[in-house]
This record gives sequence, structure tokens and C-alpha cells, in this order.
Amino acid sequence: MVTKTSKAASGKIQIKWVRSAICTPEKHKLVVKGLGFTRLNQIVEREDTPSIRGMVKAIPRLVRIVEE
Repeated sequence: MVTKTSKAASGKIQIKWVRSAICTPEKHKLVVKGLGFTRLNQIVEREDTPSIRGMVKAIPRLVRIVEE
């Protein structure tokens, strides 16, 4: 029997880039790049750490946390 582990139990979160960084401050563009995004509507999986949560909180209108 195979057991599934939830994303929260494994310490990972999925983040989706939902809005373009055009006409945003340079710091916001650097945060998007720092999260590892390369194109719009991309979903990346990152460790659920306070630093990653802080980066997401800095640009809430550009990214969303994907719930599964």
C-alpha cells in the first residue's frame, strides 16, 4: 500500500506567477527572479520557510500560493 504525503507535511509550497512584473519596482522584479520564475503562469515548488513566505508576502499581487 502506497501512502501519499501532503505538501504541508513535506515542507513544500507551490507558488504560481499570475501577473506580469512590467511597471513594478525593480525590487519586485528581483523578488520574482529570486523565487525562480522564468515565465508567466509558471508554478514552482519551494521549501516552506519564513524567507520564502516573506518573499511571497512582498509581492502578493504578482504571485499566488497554489492550494491542492
